[in-house]
Amino acid sequence: MSLDVEHAVRPSVAPATASQSRQMNLARLEGLAEVLAHCGLRARLMTPPGRVPSLHVVNPSASALAEDIYAGRGQDGLWWFWWSWAERIAAGDDLEGAAAKIRRVLAAN
Repeated sequence: MSLDVEHAVRPSVAPATASQSRQMNLARLEGLAEVLAHCGLRARLMTPPGRVPSLHVVNPSASALAEDIYAGRGQDGLWWFWWSWAERIAAGDDLEGAAAKIRRVLAAN
């Protein structure tokens, strides 16, 4: 699987510039952060220089339960949310589905 946001594109879609891809990536992560906040999880957008942005998500009831979530295009050219171990969580437009899976993984019980 690939998280290469800048280079993997759907063949039928014109390639986005690196800046456009980054903005789409950030928009998806910000949208997911809002949904996760409504689910009671803490989410902080991480944008380190020279690195792919991610969302650091924490269960406030058990801070050891935390995970970094990424958004990026897969080799199929579609946007996905990804676990840090490069497994797909949900399609990039399925905020509720992604939040539900993340909430299950970070559940304290």
